[in-house]
Amino acid sequence: MATLDVINLEKQKVGTIDLPDEIVNAPVDERLFYEVVKAQLASRRAGTQSVKNRTLVSGGGKKPYKQKGTGRARQGSIRASQWVGGGKAMGPKPRDHEYHVPKKVRKAALRAAISKRNQDKALVVVDSWAPAKPSTKEAVNAFAKLGIESALVLGLKDNQNLFKSVRNARKYQFLPVEGANVYDILRHQTLLLTKDAAAALSGVLA
Repeated sequence: MATLDVINLEKQKVGTIDLPDEIVNAPVDERLFYEVVKAQLASRRAGTQSVKNRTLVSGGGKKPYKQKGTGRARQGSIRASQWVGGGKAMGPKPRDHEYHVPKKVRKAALRAAISKRNQDKALVVVDSWAPAKPSTKEAVNAFAKLGIESALVLGLKDNQNLFKSVRNARKYQFLPVEGANVYDILRHQTLLLTKDAAAALSGVLA
């Protein structure tokens, strides 16, 4: 087990928390990052690109001129791909770019990402952060007091006031524990966990 400091929003130490070494001191294998992030970004692609082939463009049902005797190359339709306004040959069509990596690989990559933030001294655990009402200004001020310029905040799903407070703040993002992912952890400088979220995360990944 690894013991991490727990602070409040005033950056004062208020206790400690024990987290399994499998989560905060796991081997950092950047090959796992590559595979998981590549799959995540590929799954976000819309895949809606499309061009018309010769069967989809209008017109061109008639042979433009007779087969022989003109001295020109034979043509069957003015909508073939070599004609201006013709259909495109072998152009892109709608497709699904999504693919999945094994569940064990995803979990190992998530452990490695959290461990990397711990190695970089960029893993912060706060005792509690549950605003009485949404306020982006108060959230930004809290980050400033903590000395955090960019952060992914992981909390519990029902902490909606915190989600609404953080969502409009530039360089900051809130995700429920269930939505924790390698890409968002790595693209922020700091990983901030509420104490209850850290306990939930250890229950899932340990």
